Amino acid sequence: MDNKRKPYQLVSREWKKEDTVIKLKNTEIGGHNIALIAGPCAVENEDQIFTICEFLSKQNIKLLRGGAYKPRTSPYSFQGLKKDGLILMRNAADKYGMGVVTEVMDTNLLDEVYQYADILQVGTRNMQNYQLLRALSKIDKPVLLKRGMSSTLEEWLLAAEYILSGGNDKVILCERGIRTFENATRNTLDLSIVPLVKSLSHLPIIVDPSQGTGVRELVTPMSMAAIAAGADGVMVEVHNHPEEALSDGPQSLYFDQMNNLQIKLAQTALINGRGIDFMNAQIMQFENNL
Repeated sequence: MDNKRKPYQLVSREWKKEDTVIKLKNTEIGGHNIALIAGPCAVENEDQIFTICEFLSKQNIKLLRGGAYKPRTSPYSFQGLKKDGLILMRNAADKYGMGVVTEVMDTNLLDEVYQYADILQVGTRNMQNYQLLRALSKIDKPVLLKRGMSSTLEEWLLAAEYILSGGNDKVILCERGIRTFENATRNTLDLSIVPLVKSLSHLPIIVDPSQGTGVRELVTPMSMAAIAAGADGVMVEVHNHPEEALSDGPQSLYFDQMNNLQIKLAQTALINGRGIDFMNAQIMQFENNL
């Protein structure tokens, strides 16, 4: 498509040729390295989040995901611990030297979430909440923008354009699956969008295979496929007791599965000429044997 006909400009390769790299205090997203963001779907209590955070820190994972405010389809489902959840997540992350990635659901919560988060997430339901996007365009922290469950590529990039046009160029795109006729998985994880985004936009793109499939056994192979397709990282759900999770237990990894995911993900990244921002003994041994 001719650049003059593209409705988005600031997010496009024509505006900026080189890849945007989002720099954080302990890691970065984009560029050469593959990022791994992990944590529970929702913060449930102090013991849960500290146990998970301690495990992740020992795996050298730098970014903790977790929901404090949870947008749920059913009004009777667990809605999150709200501000108490933000405080617990921040305290756990600070203790173990991690950054916090969490969702902001509304403009009236922006100041509160900003206080505790390192990356503010826009969920699939809010991708076209233009009032929220405009508010996020004025902050100085990165925004992780999830693709709307029924959104086209153009609509997604235009949502990112709202944020960049207001002055915030720290945007990370996240493919999390789209709604199709298929019901064997929670969503249809559209990995073809990854190389397409990379060709059209300079923004980093990560993939969320937990939300994208809803099946924990699919998280590792789809994470590997995402990296092979060119993604700059993955965001996955992990829980110390998935069978007891208050939110999305069936798609949350057990600790041993998380360890296996790291090894497989690192192997895929290294084979494809990418680095990683996490490391353990098994990964180091694999890298040394290449």
